[in-house]
Amino acid sequence: MAERQKYKARFTSKLPNGDFLGLTVWPGKSDPNAEVLTIQIRRQGSAGWETVHRVAIYRTSDGRYSLLPERTPVSQPAKNEPAGSDEASESFE
Repeated sequence: MAERQKYKARFTSKLPNGDFLGLTVWPGKSDPNAEVLTIQIRRQGSAGWETVHRVAIYRTSDGRYSLLPERTPVSQPAKNEPAGSDEASESFE
């Protein structure tokens, strides 16, 4: 079984309408010096937490950025709610 990847940093902020805006920085899979930045808006729905919109950006180890294609939506809701229930949160690894 593959080990789940750990993010480098995560920031969340509660929007005025109750949705959460989140930014997560992941290490690159093939190049550990590269990063994937994911920005998403999430909300509590009737079936649990759902992603309203998501953007993913790849940063190469030499600092070039490119937009990644959209992921196919997953039918199952997330198991955890956004980090922290207050107005904003952040974490680093």
